[in-house]
Amino acid sequence: MRRRFVKADHEPCAEYIPPPVEGAFPLASIRVRLTFPEGLVREPIVHRLSTEHDVVCNIRRADVRERTGWVILEISGDADHLVEVRQWLKDTGVRVDDLEPYLL
Repeated sequence: MRRRFVKADHEPCAEYIPPPVEGAFPLASIRVRLTFPEGLVREPIVHRLSTEHDVVCNIRRADVRERTGWVILEISGDADHLVEVRQWLKDTGVRVDDLEPYLL
């Protein structure tokens, strides 16, 4: 079943984006490729990332195998948190490649 959204004037539209909440901070987002070495493949890195750093993670694509794995991840949150997140991932031992230069 496809969900239909309705604008304030009750006209159907394909997508409805509600007005911004007054006083809320706009979210920034980055798209990165994370590569996990053998010792970290079975660790819940993405879960820890979202719960410990107050960001939202959206897995866009992944390939996780027994000894290695990679994830293309879209991370959204406060811009300051995103800088901390990138450094935390590197400190944890995850290789972080920025994908923004490759996107149109």
